[in-house]
Amino acid sequence: MKYQPRVLIVEDESAIAELIAVNLRHNGFQPTWAEDGASAQRELDAVLPDVILLDWMLPGQSGVSLARKWRGDARTKAIPILMLTARGDEPDKVAGLDAGADDYITKPFSTQELLARIRAVLRRRAPEQVSDSVTIGELTLDAGTYRVTFQGAPLKVGPTEFKLLHYLMKHAERVHSRSQLLDKVWGDHVFIEERTVDVHVKRLREALGVAATMLETVRGAGYRITAQPQVSIQA
Repeated sequence: MKYQPRVLIVEDESAIAELIAVNLRHNGFQPTWAEDGASAQRELDAVLPDVILLDWMLPGQSGVSLARKWRGDARTKAIPILMLTARGDEPDKVAGLDAGADDYITKPFSTQELLARIRAVLRRRAPEQVSDSVTIGELTLDAGTYRVTFQGAPLKVGPTEFKLLHYLMKHAERVHSRSQLLDKVWGDHVFIEERTVDVHVKRLREALGVAATMLETVRGAGYRITAQPQVSIQA
């Protein structure tokens, strides 16, 4: 029997949750519904899902605070989070991504868009089919063991940031536009905005710490990893 990806729906409006669940079941997913943060945490404690659909506005803890909490927990930090929100404004979208969401979808949305976004984050979560190791200067990434180190010290890098760093390191010194990165790192980017790349680059820089100077912004062109960073880097 084909594996059915588990989807945890965290949504306080039962009619919306049921509609999402029905569509997911019809398309080969295994949905579970939680109406607030507390019940969602109980579901996570019992069985880890493959992806979380997280409503922004919830009773008690907001979706943003829950995303931040789950990203900070070693057990749940790698689970893709897709934020469901009626907030379409750019600052709110960025706030959701900054909190740890992998993507967002603005209500109202079509079933096909929702399914496409879920499949996209699941593809990004799938492990790389390569086990190579690449080193640039004192920065090393090992795809086989999923480790990143700088000057021998381990760095904590999220799953999307890991794929982004891997691609940039495999093509060091070359400048890559946002659209190129979306195509090569995200794959099916039909629903993802270029602004998403900037948010993940920011997260990657934070994870790299003192090595962040190696990740350069080339104004008007994109980003690159270099072994010889400039003295002053413009964010």
